[in-house]
Amino acid sequence: MKKMMVQAVWVFLSLSAFATGPNIAFPGTKFVDAKGHETEANLIFDSNQKSLVVLVAAKAFAEIPYSSIDKVSYEYSKHHRLEQGAIVMVASLGAGAVVMLTKSKSHWLYVDYHEGVVAKTLVLRMDKKEYKQILQTAKAETGKEVEVMGEAGKPEASK
Repeated sequence: MKKMMVQAVWVFLSLSAFATGPNIAFPGTKFVDAKGHETEANLIFDSNQKSLVVLVAAKAFAEIPYSSIDKVSYEYSKHHRLEQGAIVMVASLGAGAVVMLTKSKSHWLYVDYHEGVVAKTLVLRMDKKEYKQILQTAKAETGKEVEVMGEAGKPEASK
């Protein structure tokens, strides 16, 4: 019930943002804090204010002017679904083993920016259905080339 309420607020805020200007919203994003905890967020590229806005729990968590953005980076990571497989294995040994052998892929957006002289980094986990559009929008809105870092922990192969 609480999750539905939060999603309804996000939809309302996104729609109201579209009514005031050509904003682009991505509700499937997750904000990652310094301890690595993920929180559902709404990523908005505000064309009128020329800023990137991150809403967490329907409140503006971060508002970064495009002019303050130093670099935008993309990275993905793969890992085996060991924990999910162990849970499924309780019901079915074979199905659990299959789930353990599969991999999930996570898509990460890093926004390096500055507030005054202080350098900061915003880390967002993007939804697999939205990440390509987010990368295209980030480049178009900010004017910054998105640096593709490849898979986490592995150097990008030279082309």
